[in-house]
Amino acid sequence: MPSDLEKAMESMIMVFHKYASRDGNRDTLSRRELKELMENELSGFLKSQKDPAAVDRIMKDLDTNGDGQVSFEEFVSLVVGLSIACEQCYKLHLLKTGARK
Repeated sequence: MPSDLEKAMESMIMVFHKYASRDGNRDTLSRRELKELMENELSGFLKSQKDPAAVDRIMKDLDTNGDGQVSFEEFVSLVVGLSIACEQCYKLHLLKTGARK
């Protein structure tokens, strides 16, 4: 039986490929695919962005090789960055509520 972390990794892979397969190249996300993924899978994060060009800015930041596509490796950096930010919010919540680790 897979562990919680293994399930999370599988989920991340499945979500990436669910959207990457829409525009023809199964191994990368186009700008449109990235936008759809973020609207459906990261809607809370996207709604918190006040900048209407947030997806374009994120696409530019993720596309480290400049090919106009986001590979799985580039996508993982988005998930890592958001996970770090969420973990920091979690620690602040624990401090405010006086909860112990």
